[in-house]
Amino acid sequence: MMNHAHKRICIIGAGPSGLAVLKVILDTEEFKTGIWLPTVFEARDKIGGVWYPALPTDSPPLTPLYDSMTTNIPHPVMAYTSFPFPPSTPVFPPAATVETYLHDYAAHFHLIQNIRLNARVEHVEWNHAANCWHVLVQGETLDFDLVVVSNGHFRVPRYPDIPGLAEWLENGKASHSAWYRNSQSIGDACTVAVVGSGPSGVDIAAELLASGVKVVYSVNDCIPETTATFRKRGAITHFGDGITFVDGTIERNVDHCILATGYQMCCPFFSPATLQNESPPLLPSNLYNSSYHLFPLGKHIFPLRGDFLHTSLAFTGLILRGTPFSLFEAQAYAIVRVFRDPKSLDEDKEMAELLERQLMVPAKDWHRPTEAEAFDYRDGLYEFGGMSMRVEPWEKRMWEYKVELRREWMKLVRSGEAFSSVQGIGQNGSHEWVALLESILQGAN
Repeated sequence: MMNHAHKRICIIGAGPSGLAVLKVILDTEEFKTGIWLPTVFEARDKIGGVWYPALPTDSPPLTPLYDSMTTNIPHPVMAYTSFPFPPSTPVFPPAATVETYLHDYAAHFHLIQNIRLNARVEHVEWNHAANCWHVLVQGETLDFDLVVVSNGHFRVPRYPDIPGLAEWLENGKASHSAWYRNSQSIGDACTVAVVGSGPSGVDIAAELLASGVKVVYSVNDCIPETTATFRKRGAITHFGDGITFVDGTIERNVDHCILATGYQMCCPFFSPATLQNESPPLLPSNLYNSSYHLFPLGKHIFPLRGDFLHTSLAFTGLILRGTPFSLFEAQAYAIVRVFRDPKSLDEDKEMAELLERQLMVPAKDWHRPTEAEAFDYRDGLYEFGGMSMRVEPWEKRMWEYKVELRREWMKLVRSGEAFSSVQGIGQNGSHEWVALLESILQGAN
């Protein structure tokens, strides 16, 4: 039997969002007085989520982290607001630096004592009789009053629906970028097609070019471009004897195709009784996962439909645009408020807003707000969570120019000036990072 004087909280995943939720919960009076009892369950043997590297031996791989990955956002913008990256950190740090940062965050805020490693959550089911969640972890069933899902969304590959692709995948001529680690990943291929205009597609195409591989780069709505080693093409319409593009062009000598085509939302531990894996109807009576979005969720966090206590379940990290770590913290403040005061979530108002927005925003863009919307969303979470914080103007500016900043930073890396440019920066406060970013940005203009 559960002791309902206390609230046992299950957090699924010890990646960046799960750590943020745990940290904010540990700061509460409810935790300090023993009322809230949080436990994070992490399937792997270390924390870090997507930033904890692994060989691509699982199917799908445990992480899509490739060897050369760096952040695509300046770390002063990306960081948790409560814990900046150390002084002298490269502006766009490599993945290993981010992994260390997450371990330092966990150590600094004493999170490890509330994390169970090698503890995969296998099933989560609402028990009506006990009015709680049954959580199956490695064959052991545990009861929780509250559940936070922070399992990430960079695991299950999304494949485009293109005629002939299935045969290429079956024959090993195509693979998702989740399996890519470095240019040796494609063996002896001389010409490689890369599909996708996101950060991984851009990085992989550039790395292959630098290694001497000829690259055919497929992105939607592009102006074709051709050099001796690089050909930029539009969308692919067919895989067969070669690759056919939307303008009718055929590339016949492609040895391999890497699909940097994104990932599916996936919560495999829920049964259809809790989460139905299909597109939602216009007037949903349950909670749905279209693979692009979860719906209906108030504030992209809280279920508004489903046969369970809605305010006992929360999702984090679904937003696909914005300043990730600081956004996770903001979501955690909102979760704490709702867990503390379930009536603070106006479900009718939230649902009305969602239904109005549903008519204008397709599923694939539901958790992908515009840049302005992403910052307004974060400010709204701060306000809802009772925090006096607001997104700083410099954060918005550096986010807006993140591509230009990264391009200029890479020039400094290649010239050997990057290391010296950050030495000592940050020792006297965040204003030093802001000044450096402004200086780098001026160099890009």
